[in-house]
Amino acid sequence: MNPRELEKKTGRKAEEQAAEPVTEAQERVEEAAAEVREQAREPLAEVLGRVEMAYAAYVDAEREVAKAYKANEQQMEKSYKEAEQQANSTCEQTIAQALRVHEGAEQQAEKAYQKAREQAEETSRRTKEQIKRTVDENVRQALIVRQETIDQAWATRTEAIERAWKIFSKEKK
Repeated sequence: MNPRELEKKTGRKAEEQAAEPVTEAQERVEEAAAEVREQAREPLAEVLGRVEMAYAAYVDAEREVAKAYKANEQQMEKSYKEAEQQANSTCEQTIAQALRVHEGAEQQAEKAYQKAREQAEETSRRTKEQIKRTVDENVRQALIVRQETIDQAWATRTEAIERAWKIFSKEKK
């Protein structure tokens, strides 16, 4: 073989032999780079996982706060409704009591009116009876006085007539 050919064959072999370690080195470099990337990814993935967990915890906490606000709002609404119901109940009881007091006062006033009316009627009846007795007594006294006056006038007349007849009869004699 010719030295050129030999050289070509040897060069190829040397190239092939030299290419082999380069390829192996390249593969090792690529493997190392992949490993570094993987290692870099692992902490990044770990950090990303922690960030995602922290965000999920934040979202959960935000939901819990919203639930707490809603529960507080519902409790306030319930307290308001209870206070309103209590106020309504107290108001209704007070109104009912006022109406009972008013009704009792009206009944007392009606009783007092009826009693006063009965007393007034009794007083009126007694007064009328007293007036009637007084009138009857006055009429009886007036009748007595009239009768006495008539009797006295009759007696005076009779006496006067008798005297006049005595005087007249004496004159005729």
